Amino acid sequence: MLSRIAESLFWIGRYVERADGTARILDVHLERLNQMPRPVQRDVSRQLLGVMGSRPESEDFGLPELLEALAFDRSSATSIAGALGAARENARRARETVSGSVWEGLNTTWYGLTQHRKDVVGTYRFCHWVIERTAMVRGLSDTTMSHDESWQFLVLGRSLERADMTARMLSTRDVHASGLSWVNMLRCAGAYESFLRTRRASFGEQHAAKFLLLDRLFPRSIVYALSDAEKCLTNLNPAYQRVGFINDASRIVGQARTFLEFHQTDDLMLELPEHMERVQKACARASDAVSRTYFSQEAELSWVGEVS
Repeated sequence: MLSRIAESLFWIGRYVERADGTARILDVHLERLNQMPRPVQRDVSRQLLGVMGSRPESEDFGLPELLEALAFDRSSATSIAGALGAARENARRARETVSGSVWEGLNTTWYGLTQHRKDVVGTYRFCHWVIERTAMVRGLSDTTMSHDESWQFLVLGRSLERADMTARMLSTRDVHASGLSWVNMLRCAGAYESFLRTRRASFGEQHAAKFLLLDRLFPRSIVYALSDAEKCLTNLNPAYQRVGFINDASRIVGQARTFLEFHQTDDLMLELPEHMERVQKACARASDAVSRTYFSQEAELSWVGEVS
């Protein structure tokens, strides 16, 4: 496979998942933000933007500016619209590899971005629309593309971004002064019903955080996403070594997953910010390692004449 095609597929997976994760995070915070006094609203908006990896461009940054930055700004890949636009552009570059259904799904989504109001109510509906559209694109990619190398790169990007976005979502629980309730935290990840069926009678923020962090069967947990990324890396480079790992990305992802799974703590909530920062750094490092291994263009070779 050409490296440019592999890179486009990897970033399609990442950008679609980023749009979905940002929509979920923004959706769960919108109502509470709208009910806050203006000064508090500004402080919380700036903090929430910081959790998402961006900085406000001006001091006068409030809820309207947050909605523009995270939902509608097409010039930034941090926003929902920007991420979906970048996913569509990468799909256009890899048009011969992605299925027609995936391309049509992304293209139709792109043209539907302008049909939404940019106030709080409109953004709330926009987030739900994005969650539905990204779920459709993921389903189409899983059911209309051969599960070969091209699909592995797409799922690899999706898995790394999902681990990163779940970590960011968990990091937003302390943004509000009163804290994000564990119910909203689970609903943000679409995990509420699955959590109830798993825990039955045990409730609380520590149980909810542990579920989203460590559950091996829930697709949006960090451990599940990292395990998926490991499987993709193994399938892409199945070379067997008796000692160590030949792939830097496999080593980084594996270390992050095993640390979470085997780390014992008496107070998970106290250590949660440290864990989330570690996961985000691991995802960034793994993405860089994948780029170096599969996407970086080799130095141009120059012909050298025979030495007599």
